[in-house]
Amino acid sequence: MSQQPLPGASTVLTMGILSIVGTLICCGPFGAIFSIIGLVKAKTATQLYESSPESYTDYSNVKTGKILSYVGLGLSLISLVIVILYFGFIVAAITTGELSREF
Repeated sequence: MSQQPLPGASTVLTMGILSIVGTLICCGPFGAIFSIIGLVKAKTATQLYESSPESYTDYSNVKTGKILSYVGLGLSLISLVIVILYFGFIVAAITTGELSREF
């Protein structure tokens, strides 16, 4: 029996990479979207692999993509918290009058 590449393995890896790059270069929501897509595809590919492991190769790409997706999701959540804190401090400075005293 010949082994074939696991369907979706390269997609999971690509989405994991895009989640990290999207978070660090562009903005957090794009990274979160890519990481969620990667995790959903990884679940599907893992279920397919576990049903017949001797038929497929490239399961390591799925594991790597899943790890990258989790890292991208974590970075996205951290950037979201930083943005919320940043704008929260700005609103607090405006409402307390601290910003107008400096000028």
